[in-house]
Amino acid sequence: MTDTTDDIAEEISFQCFEDDCKLLGNLLHDVLQREVGSQFMAKIERIRLLAQSASNMRLSGIEDMAELLEKQLASEISEMTLEEALKLARAFSHYLTLMGIAETYHRVRMGRSGTQLSKSCDDVFSQLIQGGVTPNELYDTVCKQEVEIVLTAHPTQINRRTLQYKHIRIAHLLEYNDRSDLAHEDREMLIEDLVREITSIWQTDELRRHKPTPVDEARAGLNIVEQSLWKAVPHYLSRVSNALKKHTGKPLPLTCTPIKFGSWMGGDRDGNPNVTAKVTRDVSLLSRWMTIDLYIREVDSLRFELSMNQCNDKLSRVAQEILEKETLSENLHDNWSQPLSRSLFKHHGQQAPSLPTQLPDRADLPACTVYNDGSGSQYPKLELPGTDYMPLAREDGRGKSSSENTSKDSGATQRGSFSSSQLLAQRKLFAESTIGRSSFHKLLEPSSSLRPGIAPYRIILGDLKEKLMKTRRRLELLLEDLPCEYDPWDYYETKDQFLEPLLLCYESLQSCGAGILADGRLADLIRRVSTFGMVLMKLDLRQESGRHAETLDAITRYLDMGTYSEWDEEKKVEFLTRELKGKRPLVPPTIEVAPDIKEVLDTFSVAAELGSDSLGAYVISMASNASDVLAVELLQKDARLAVSGELGKPCPGGTLRVVPLFETVKDLREAGSVIRKLLSIDWYREHIIKNHNGHQEVMVGYSDSGKDAGRFTAAWELYKAQGDVVAACNEFGIKVTLFHGRGGSIGRGGGPTYLAIQSQPPGSVMGTLRSTEQGEMVQAKFGLPQTAIRQLEIYTTAVLLATLRPPQPPREQKWCNLMEEISKISCQKYRSTVYENPEFLAYFHEATPQAELGFLNIGSRPTRRKATTGIGHLRAIPWVFAWTQTRFVLPAWLGVGAGLKGVCEKGHTEDLKAMYKEWPFFQSTVDLIEMVLGKADIPIAKHYDRVLVSESRQELGAELRRELVLTEKYVLVVSKHEKLSENNRSLRRLIESRLSYLNPMNMLQVEVLRRLRRDEDNNKLRDALLITINGIAAGMRNTG
Repeated sequence: MTDTTDDIAEEISFQCFEDDCKLLGNLLHDVLQREVGSQFMAKIERIRLLAQSASNMRLSGIEDMAELLEKQLASEISEMTLEEALKLARAFSHYLTLMGIAETYHRVRMGRSGTQLSKSCDDVFSQLIQGGVTPNELYDTVCKQEVEIVLTAHPTQINRRTLQYKHIRIAHLLEYNDRSDLAHEDREMLIEDLVREITSIWQTDELRRHKPTPVDEARAGLNIVEQSLWKAVPHYLSRVSNALKKHTGKPLPLTCTPIKFGSWMGGDRDGNPNVTAKVTRDVSLLSRWMTIDLYIREVDSLRFELSMNQCNDKLSRVAQEILEKETLSENLHDNWSQPLSRSLFKHHGQQAPSLPTQLPDRADLPACTVYNDGSGSQYPKLELPGTDYMPLAREDGRGKSSSENTSKDSGATQRGSFSSSQLLAQRKLFAESTIGRSSFHKLLEPSSSLRPGIAPYRIILGDLKEKLMKTRRRLELLLEDLPCEYDPWDYYETKDQFLEPLLLCYESLQSCGAGILADGRLADLIRRVSTFGMVLMKLDLRQESGRHAETLDAITRYLDMGTYSEWDEEKKVEFLTRELKGKRPLVPPTIEVAPDIKEVLDTFSVAAELGSDSLGAYVISMASNASDVLAVELLQKDARLAVSGELGKPCPGGTLRVVPLFETVKDLREAGSVIRKLLSIDWYREHIIKNHNGHQEVMVGYSDSGKDAGRFTAAWELYKAQGDVVAACNEFGIKVTLFHGRGGSIGRGGGPTYLAIQSQPPGSVMGTLRSTEQGEMVQAKFGLPQTAIRQLEIYTTAVLLATLRPPQPPREQKWCNLMEEISKISCQKYRSTVYENPEFLAYFHEATPQAELGFLNIGSRPTRRKATTGIGHLRAIPWVFAWTQTRFVLPAWLGVGAGLKGVCEKGHTEDLKAMYKEWPFFQSTVDLIEMVLGKADIPIAKHYDRVLVSESRQELGAELRRELVLTEKYVLVVSKHEKLSENNRSLRRLIESRLSYLNPMNMLQVEVLRRLRRDEDNNKLRDALLITINGIAAGMRNTG
């Protein structure tokens, strides 16, 4: 009965999704009638009907008829003119995008269904309590949980940001359309709004014409925070708190946050020469600026809300002191640029601001409402410095934004050069402009000290806002490299300084019986400050281990010590450990090095200047030895000594965590040994205990290991490596946090978050986890506040379950032995095809649009680590991206069928079925492969080969397609499913619903590729190709 009920619920829910698709499709059809004419629309409709008929025939098993229809479809597409091909590509691409928007909102709708959501805090907390976990144990575990989601700039986001915003607007309109109380007139206005948005999308160029800079990528990440996470975080924390209170009797502490955010945008320099020391500094300052700007808006709203007079004695005293100091300040004609006396707050002490006279944005709305600025935008508008902000004139005439400076200056941070007279003139001009603004406001508003009975909360918050505004002005000066001489008491540096007056207001409201007010906007702001701090997202730095070795080579040669990289591992460790124990700098200030070496040294200088208050971890890609970690520790120590000497005081914050990233199969197998070697070094172990609270962080990479050995072998080696790293840390009494470098696609370690966390080795998730979210998955998971709240809940509950109820290990050693056997056969098959078959590389270039992906301008970094044509140095993203476009998705399954077949033929079929049923890791691995097989399409892949691949390589394609059929067969044998995606009917229906648009897009891409390879300089053909790439990515719902 339950199954039947669930089926009915799914049908009803899916019907709503189909209604949305039909509505958007019909509106797009009406827009296109106007834009391209009815004659061409008839041609588009014929193409769609042919594709739909062929798809229906295949689903019904009538293969011959399906093949005939597909040949007719391909023939008609091949006869199209270039202009017609462009229009068709755009029309189908936009329809697939609109279906994606409907699907995203469909998930939001299901989350509001009123029933208890699976994997929600309420659901999982209830399960754990019923399963024997005590309320105190549950409460303590949630409060101590540390999960960090790291947003990366990996180039897999196809859509321009302009279009992303329009897509969000359409999702909001679909939400509005669900309201049952809409009058006929309201519904008509809503339809008109949708038509306007779709028309705007059609008339907007969907292609990026220039590569984004690293600062552009960072702005995109910051926009995700502004448009979605800023609202989602307090709602998510409120859900956690309410569920905790329901099941344990205690709410989540106000300043406790189980999830935080990090970023690689502007810090990931691995193979990307565009990310320089200056870029990292500018991005970090920009992130701080945006944080302060968002806080100023929230404080403005709070000042109007907290209008009451009743407060506790402590807050009353502080407010009175602020008024007295303002009176004194006014009498002395002080302004903000002069030093001021300290107030009762040890971090405060500036002139109190004038009280508000105009209602700020959103102050009249409840905290739960969606912001609307009157322009139709559903997210706050942020003016970044460098847009409307006009810096003062500089000697060199450069009054440009930080992003412009970034794109033209790849060197390290530089300060402006001023003579003493110019410096005085700059200060005078800046001070006068500020005095003028201040005097003008005083004319509008009487002094607060002249008005008795002013609400004390407004005085406190006004004082807080003034300091925030000075903090923002200071960051603007730093971003523009202008002189900046602020008293440290005049601005906020840490979140604790900012939290102090907010908590004072909260405690006062609670003690005066106004808890309902304290737990509104004020609690939301405190939770935001606790989560985002003063930087929104701490920036990780990442660099390849070889660059550090090259830097030490230059240093040791300069010091006549030989060549560092030629030493054996023991000599390297001995040298590095000796230098780390010393107190003198290693790098002489007079050293002259090549530009690429100087860039590495400049990066460490910027890291020392910014410190751990702004930066997160320093990740070493391609780490393979203990010396790789010690080298970074030494370069970091040396830079901090040098910068501290220049500043005349200690560097801000602490040293950065140094995180080795193990990503090839060989390095994964040695990961545990490397950690043991590191922790056996007395200096390093004491350093971890003293400076990082006895916590070692280790990153494991899914992308390169998958490209190196195939998805199945990579999954098994990652599983073993994590277990070995955990064991190594346990041996030395050190806690460990595993950092998972997952991609968006299954071929790069992607997949459902919950499934991934629940299948980790037992003991590897002990309340802590870091994980990357990349490219298009950032927008998909966190682009709307409602989906973001759901994703944050899933992270929280999955980590909680993995901590309190760890997944089962393999039941017997035999299972591990079988995994080794499957992995060995799978890896041999994968490598013999990809790396050892001399024809494969040429086949890959012919059968996929890999060579043309570089025209997409979707990322700031090159597609290859080194200038070679082989698979080895091709990055994992274009490798997976290219195969996803052809619907062959080869990286996710190649070798798996051979491995499963080999073990089954030895009589272990029943063992594999038992493993699938009882071992979460094996089950999730097989389920993910089955999921990607459901997206693969053999007829489409065959069409690419038939048209694009040389006759001599046709057999290689046929062999690979037979391998795909074999993989499907044995995956179904192990899972005991009758057909693919049997356990995920929604996914199967979603895939099937797109085929009438997706299949023609693939056929059109084949035709455009065929023409483009004969006419490589044809820009219109190139545009048509890129539009098909966009459309297929939208239809597949992922890229690389």
